[in-house]
Amino acid sequence: MPQITGIRLLLPSCSPARPLSASANLFRFSFASSLGCRFSLATQRPRQSLSIFSSSSSFDWRGRRPGNFLPQRRRSSSDGDLARERRESKGSTEMELEGATFNRKRAEGRDRSAKPRNLQLKVRKLNPVSTICYAQILGTGMDTQDTSPSVLLFFDKQRFIFNAGEGLQRFCTEHKIKLSKIDHMFLTRVCSETAGGLPGLLLTLAGIGEEGMSVNIWGPSDFKYFVEAMRSFIPNAAMVHTHSFGGTTDDNRADSSNSGAVRSLTNPIVLIDDEVVKISAILLHPSFSGECADKMDVANIANSDNLDLQSKARSSLKPGDIAVIYACELSEIKGKFDPLKAQALGLKPGPKYRELQLGKSVKSDRLDIMIHPSDVLDPSIPGPIVLLVDCPSEAYLQELLSLQSLNPYYTNFMDQSNEESKSVNCVIHLGPASVTKTAQYRSWMKRFAGAQHIMAGHEIKNIQIPILRSSARITSRLNYLCPRLFPTQGFWSVQHPSSFLQDSNASTEDSSPIVCETISAENLLKFHLRPYSQLGLDRSVIPSSLTAEGIVDELISEIPEITDASRIVSQLWCGSGDSMHRSSANDNMIEEPWMTENAVMSDSCKMSQQRVISEGIHVDHDSDVPSCLEDITREDMEIVLLGTGSSQPSKYRNVSSVYVNLFSRGSLLLDCGEGTLGQLKRRFGMKDADDAVKALNFIWISHIHADHHTGLARILALRAELLKGVPHEPVLVIGPRLLKRFLDAYSRLEDLDMQFLDCRYTTAASFDAVAGSLGLGGNTPELGKNNNKLDGAGRVENTLFSKGSRMESCWKRPASPVDTATMVPLLAKLKRVLHRAGLDALFSVPVVHCPQAFGVVVKAAERTNRVGKTIPGWKMVYSGDTRPCQAIVDASRDATVLIHEATFEDGLEEEALARNHSTTMEAVNVGTSAGAYRIILTHFSQRYPKIPVFDEKHMKNTCIGFDMMSVNVADLSVLPRVLPYIRLLFKNEMALDESEEALVAAAN
Repeated sequence: MPQITGIRLLLPSCSPARPLSASANLFRFSFASSLGCRFSLATQRPRQSLSIFSSSSSFDWRGRRPGNFLPQRRRSSSDGDLARERRESKGSTEMELEGATFNRKRAEGRDRSAKPRNLQLKVRKLNPVSTICYAQILGTGMDTQDTSPSVLLFFDKQRFIFNAGEGLQRFCTEHKIKLSKIDHMFLTRVCSETAGGLPGLLLTLAGIGEEGMSVNIWGPSDFKYFVEAMRSFIPNAAMVHTHSFGGTTDDNRADSSNSGAVRSLTNPIVLIDDEVVKISAILLHPSFSGECADKMDVANIANSDNLDLQSKARSSLKPGDIAVIYACELSEIKGKFDPLKAQALGLKPGPKYRELQLGKSVKSDRLDIMIHPSDVLDPSIPGPIVLLVDCPSEAYLQELLSLQSLNPYYTNFMDQSNEESKSVNCVIHLGPASVTKTAQYRSWMKRFAGAQHIMAGHEIKNIQIPILRSSARITSRLNYLCPRLFPTQGFWSVQHPSSFLQDSNASTEDSSPIVCETISAENLLKFHLRPYSQLGLDRSVIPSSLTAEGIVDELISEIPEITDASRIVSQLWCGSGDSMHRSSANDNMIEEPWMTENAVMSDSCKMSQQRVISEGIHVDHDSDVPSCLEDITREDMEIVLLGTGSSQPSKYRNVSSVYVNLFSRGSLLLDCGEGTLGQLKRRFGMKDADDAVKALNFIWISHIHADHHTGLARILALRAELLKGVPHEPVLVIGPRLLKRFLDAYSRLEDLDMQFLDCRYTTAASFDAVAGSLGLGGNTPELGKNNNKLDGAGRVENTLFSKGSRMESCWKRPASPVDTATMVPLLAKLKRVLHRAGLDALFSVPVVHCPQAFGVVVKAAERTNRVGKTIPGWKMVYSGDTRPCQAIVDASRDATVLIHEATFEDGLEEEALARNHSTTMEAVNVGTSAGAYRIILTHFSQRYPKIPVFDEKHMKNTCIGFDMMSVNVADLSVLPRVLPYIRLLFKNEMALDESEEALVAAAN
């Protein structure tokens, strides 16, 4: 039996930081004088207002009112810890940019505790007799088909989850499944489809409580490569308990001539064996070789003597190819003790009764005989058995049909005795329909006569049923209010399912008279295993149907005035040609058909507007359209916010991701948090999302924190699969250098088909230094003094963060020299990619958050309008995660749109400082100081589940971001005017918050 290998990921903890010198504590960054005077985080003034949207006109540059704070939403349990951390570190970690303080330790990556945390594994007392047990389908990916569904095996004292694809954590939050109760997790394959949600899940568990929590993770031998990849961003405090089983693919090749080794790889591997359940793994390998595929038919491969062909197939394996079948066998329940039988055999009531119930033989008190448990106990009830089968493609079918390890589970198998036979109650099939609907697979299923088969693989009909119901509800409401900014309803219909699955309708006919009990999986479908009287399917907790029409009807009933608000919002576009484009520079503005229809508001619409304004909504119509928007069309650029939350996914907001659609010129992806692919499919639909992935020009990642990049591997793997056999170039991934370490390690599991470029080499100074010296031609606007130079060896010495530079303290050490032989071809490719995309420049901007954290500037090329006039290109800036800093202010000068993080509300500056994030007012003032035309706020703390706290009075050029929000460049002029009506959509939530604030104030 193959040996189980334990892998323990324990990254070394940081050594205690040395006290900073007085000169270091006095080190400052210059900050734009337009941001106003510097501030100190002194005592907070008592809050006097309970209104979330304040009308006070007296604000300092950070948005704080003298003697008055914006009310705070309910804080999480960690808020006190953050404030305490901020106070304890004050003086040693705090530094100032003129006007903005930041956490120096966090910026340098030294903010983690020197004391290693001891993440304890849970130990529970088990009771096999009275336990409750069921298997439940967790429908992650059912509606988007971007990830494998998970399965929960529930015991009242234990929890097991099989597969952890992207979105699992968000799904469990939505459906109130406590991940902190999970004891073990198992992977049926090691790939982004089945394990993409694992890093975020482990980080969340590690952050629970004072010491954090851990969980056992089990996977085939290739799992070690995934663990190695996670080392690049798992924080020092995290400890992951992982276990790999089975031989490695290298071992398979080395032992391909050893028939004993081949047999051992197909034997069941016992992973868990306790009082309530035994979980075994059976490895499943594909057959790649054409010769093997031709020769290893069902008859040949079923022959145990044909091991040389099996060995030949093993030799072609590569990491990530192994699949696993899991057998979950519950312990048998011993029969009921019969005291009458015991008395008849001469046994007196007493301790011997207990001995017999425990399975021990005893001597009769009155007769000279031994009494065995079988003499006094009723027949035992066999424990139920569940099989989880993941057959990812037809390449695995040949071995699946021949696995001898499954023989004991087949009904009436000819070579097994009654004692060896096992009756399977339920088989959960995780493979795709293109496999499970083939005649061979259906014939194999009939070997489990009497078992309930649950088909949990991707079924096209499931895309009509949203799994994240809370998010779908919000999306539908926003779509009703403003379909221009929220074009998707959160629901998709299947009009032509055959276009998705061409081979799924393969013939399933065979001559066997045995009939399978087959059912398509539904979200949260249960199969009860204990108590035995409830054995079978349970649909009682399957969510009720949800439709966009029903959600809108509910909204209108709840907020009747929303109908008038929706009509007024549509008129904002109808009148935008007259009210928004008054300047002479825009005389040639091309108006889309929808902008010219009904340009004058109807009387009823005007009455509706007055009615809504009487409710307290104020709309500012004053705006100056920049010249770059002259003659703009809707096919130029669109910003799609796929994730607007921070830290971890929530019910209503996914983590960071911005999709920039350039239409016929391709697309860009700025950050790629977990679940990005699923969000793309919810926004564009199945086929169009795949087209969007194929059209990506490049992907840019701001920093190494998990909420910004853990969806990247899934996107890259899908793109490589979609373009297989099609001439194409590897996609360019631009990110911090630690990201390359992760991608290089992960690429052993899946083909990512990408080229990596370090963000440091895409700063304006770095690019121009190389481009000018080597004849590439500079393509970035100057952002200040050039901080790079060529050394005698022809290498670029990157001094942007080196000793004496303005950003020195935000880096652990000076940047090392760069080999131009590696960098220049990649920069040349970036230049070509930008040109094809109609872009003039892309450059990264160092920001103040953590080591190697960046923002980005993307500038479109100039264009000529229909009368021959040259029009400058638009400029988009994305801040990533940052404190307010001079670099972002400079980069955002005259930006067409600035997307800036606003993690915390005003009044929570201590929390923002401790984590090096920005408050709402700080973000707005960065954009205002830089003269940005429009500001979109994003990356909100998950303490604001639906809408963040903000002051409407200071949102003149600003809008709040929501998941699935699509901002076309032609709509920027109207963007801030929609915000007051969005406020109306959430007025009930705001009223609830205000009542809670009143209760708190009264209690104090």
